[in-house]
Amino acid sequence: MKHPYLAKLLFLLSFVCFGFVPGAYAQTGSVSGKVTDSKNEGIPGATVLIEGSTLGSSSNMDGTYNIQNVPAGAHTLVISFVGYNTVRRPVTVTAGQNTEVAAELTENTTQLSEAVVVGYSSQRRQDVTGAVEQITEKQFVKGQVTNPEQLVQGKVAGVQITSGGGAPGAGTQILIRGGSSLNASNQPLIVIDGVPVDNATLAGASNPLSLINPNDIESITVLKDASSTAIYGSRASNGVIIVTTKRGISGEKIRVNVSTLNSVATPAKYVPVLTADEFRAYVNQYGNATQKAGLGTANTDWQKEIYRAAFTTDNNVSVTGSAGKVPFRVSAGYLNQNGLLLKNSLDRYSGSVGITPRLLNDNLKIDINVKGSVIKNNFSAQSAVNSAVYFDPTQPVTGSETRFQPYGGYFEFLLPAAGNTYTLNNNSSLRNPVGLINQRQDLSTVKRSIGNLQLDYKLPFLTGLSANVNLGYDVQRGEGTLAVPASAASDFTRGGISRQYKQNLDNLLLETYAKYTHDLGDKTHLEVLAGYSWQQFRNTQFNFDDNKADGSVYIPANRTYDGQLQYTDQYNLLSFYGRANLNISDRYLFTGTLRADGSSRFGPSNRWGYFPAGAVAWRVKGENFLADSKFVSDLKVRFGYGQTGQQDIGITNLYNYLPLSTLSTSTAQYQLGSQFYRTLRANLYNTNIKWETTNTFNIGLDYGFFGGRFYGTVDVYKRTTNDLLNNVFVGAGSNQSNAGLFNVGSLENRGIEVVANVDVVKGEKFNLTVNANATLNRNKLTKLTTSDNPNAVGIQTGNISNFDGLGSQTIQVNTVGYASQSFYVYEQVYDTNGKPVEGVFVDRNGDGTINSLDLYRYKSGRPQAVLGFGANMNYGKASLAFTMRSNLGNYVYNNLRARALFVQNSNGFVRNVSDEALYSGFTKNTDRQFISDYYIENGSFLRMENVTLGYDFGSLLKEGTTLNLSVAAQNLFLITKYKGLDPEVVDPTNGSLGIDNTIYPRPRTFTVGLNFGF
Repeated sequence: MKHPYLAKLLFLLSFVCFGFVPGAYAQTGSVSGKVTDSKNEGIPGATVLIEGSTLGSSSNMDGTYNIQNVPAGAHTLVISFVGYNTVRRPVTVTAGQNTEVAAELTENTTQLSEAVVVGYSSQRRQDVTGAVEQITEKQFVKGQVTNPEQLVQGKVAGVQITSGGGAPGAGTQILIRGGSSLNASNQPLIVIDGVPVDNATLAGASNPLSLINPNDIESITVLKDASSTAIYGSRASNGVIIVTTKRGISGEKIRVNVSTLNSVATPAKYVPVLTADEFRAYVNQYGNATQKAGLGTANTDWQKEIYRAAFTTDNNVSVTGSAGKVPFRVSAGYLNQNGLLLKNSLDRYSGSVGITPRLLNDNLKIDINVKGSVIKNNFSAQSAVNSAVYFDPTQPVTGSETRFQPYGGYFEFLLPAAGNTYTLNNNSSLRNPVGLINQRQDLSTVKRSIGNLQLDYKLPFLTGLSANVNLGYDVQRGEGTLAVPASAASDFTRGGISRQYKQNLDNLLLETYAKYTHDLGDKTHLEVLAGYSWQQFRNTQFNFDDNKADGSVYIPANRTYDGQLQYTDQYNLLSFYGRANLNISDRYLFTGTLRADGSSRFGPSNRWGYFPAGAVAWRVKGENFLADSKFVSDLKVRFGYGQTGQQDIGITNLYNYLPLSTLSTSTAQYQLGSQFYRTLRANLYNTNIKWETTNTFNIGLDYGFFGGRFYGTVDVYKRTTNDLLNNVFVGAGSNQSNAGLFNVGSLENRGIEVVANVDVVKGEKFNLTVNANATLNRNKLTKLTTSDNPNAVGIQTGNISNFDGLGSQTIQVNTVGYASQSFYVYEQVYDTNGKPVEGVFVDRNGDGTINSLDLYRYKSGRPQAVLGFGANMNYGKASLAFTMRSNLGNYVYNNLRARALFVQNSNGFVRNVSDEALYSGFTKNTDRQFISDYYIENGSFLRMENVTLGYDFGSLLKEGTTLNLSVAAQNLFLITKYKGLDPEVVDPTNGSLGIDNTIYPRPRTFTVGLNFGF
């Protein structure tokens, strides 16, 4: 049976869908062709798109492609492939016909030819022989970034960056390849626009780098092995970080860029302690009558009382362009960042000027850079962070009772005194957290300016010869005041505080070098550089009386012997250096470096250190058997060895080789008649003190595959530091003290670094790039004292906070054969249910007694692996980027859990504890229990550092303008088994890793940003 209506319906549908079926394909055509390289060989995997549409194809193994159903008419064909320049071809498609379009792609050597900043010059990436990694602005960590080092956190293999907490501008520890020293600095040398800056801590600034505006930075380069760092010699044992700021380009039109970031931060989590109801039940179960009677009726969450939602605004404006033949960039910025802690804030005002004219037919290059900033800090009361964890949650913030009025009305733990009065309970060790904040004003103003004038002139009498002169400075000023009223319980017994401080740091630089470059023919190139450097560091410290709140003197200032209220320490570095680079046929690369450094910190016989380095590299890709390979786009093998020096042992006791004396304190004077006199006390000195030296071996591989879509590096290294600048004990009567600084000991770092980048998708509209880096590092002390006793305990370190009147305790030790800062603990005994038995430990030496001989070395705060992972994706004008970080194998001493015990006492005071107390039920106040391995926890973690979603509106307002909108989240999540607040803990003042004494929490931050250019 026929169905004429059905046939008509199908015909109608085909007309609607295909534009009349019989002629549907007559309205379209096809495009085909072949994509080839400069040698006319097909390129497989190339992307071929019809611009403005979703029509496209990928080339086959022979380079051919075919795109069907292309609408008739004029189009633009876009052909692209990673490692090659994108081409566009006009094409006219005729209905029902095939149009052939062939395309030849030329190799894009930008990646390999990209200029990488190295010491005193730059090189093509393909010519680098050392372990060098450069991160540019596009790869920086996004969102609210206060300190420059945060830009590359998790981005560079071999670099571990750990902040001391979540306070605005908090101090940061930067370790490159594990660090190279015990007592000298482990911070890398930081060079900003050619000026090696001073990393010394400035009074009033928790982090000197917070004075640098990250918005002005264009790229950050990390030099990791000795062959790349040795050119900086004396200050490069811990690696070098080279910061290059943005500047104008010759001939560029003047452009104005305005950006604003506005964010809100909240605590990611709180320290897990007992609630008020849990605390009452806890005290009623374990407490005595006095302690039970002391319980309050309030329900106070002290952590929520001292923390807040913190708002930040970061605003920047820059003008970039060229005034005639003078390129310039001028910028200004204002950052107002509130901390999570009440009253805690940072205000930064910054500005920079960069002028880079090229004169005398471009033979004279002039670089003028001046950067300045002013920061106003309100540090609030950091002690409130700890106090809020341990303070009794059943007590109110304030009390209306008469007994609390002398202390500003804040609840404090008091003891009855005669005559119905009360005195402070000094055994509590804690004060009201809110009172600590509100009754304290800790303000500072710090200023910093970094600048230089650099002249580079091509000498006319010899082609290839140039001379460079660099005059630079780094000037810092810090001052502040601390005011605590006499009514504050924290300082009630001394009558409050009125204190001020001031410090100046001055760093002056003069460098000059000559460079000669010459082509020897057959793609062979020689570069020779020789130079001289002088740098002076001055530290001026001002002393002030320590006054009570009413201005009367509590402790007089510790004046120098001539009665002055200020003193200046100064030391100089003098250096001669040279480097030669030889490139033979773009395949065989040789680098040799020698630097001689003189430091005024050492005596005449040990003043000079000589630091050589050498490296060779073989660009295998340049060989004939790989020159035409499509699979291998880059392959280079590197080997390097070198020495670097260390003399940075702080800004005090600069001249340990001299027999100096120190004036006694004002509280230690001799009375002669009615007059008191201060005395001079001899200091320990060491006439043989000399350079600490680090030797580094490095084997590296640079690779690229699949036309450059998959590329990265692999480095294997070994670093050995000898003649450690170490604080060791000396024989009684052999010197002026029983301990001091000597060149004793050695340590070793061995590791492997892997960097992998994959351009997963590379198209006209959609691009996806993922990157990952991994560092495995093993640290071991190989010598520590002049004695080689294999049973020596070593040097105990790692102080832990205590609130139980037990005195100072340590939890870590440095011992030969072990990682530095290994935990030194008792081995806990457990019952059959796996529950710890209080006060019972393993008798490890079997002598029937539990004592210090049973302590053992267990794990370390140093991670076994440091990982970073990220991705950048864009579709059209939308973009998405994220960065994750992970530490594996790092262990943490959880001091909060260690203090989770109930202590019986007669003063009625009970501090809060973690929920560990409900599990263990510990009540014995013993020093052994605090240093049990039970409290050493695995601190491995995975942190989502940043997620940023952006949209580029392009020329939304008018041609030539740009408008970008972004939203970002930082510290979005943290995955860890650690039971404390955060397993990533460090004390930036002494570099101690892995001890959680309760830190200022890192915030979770959400940011909205707007960037407008015209």
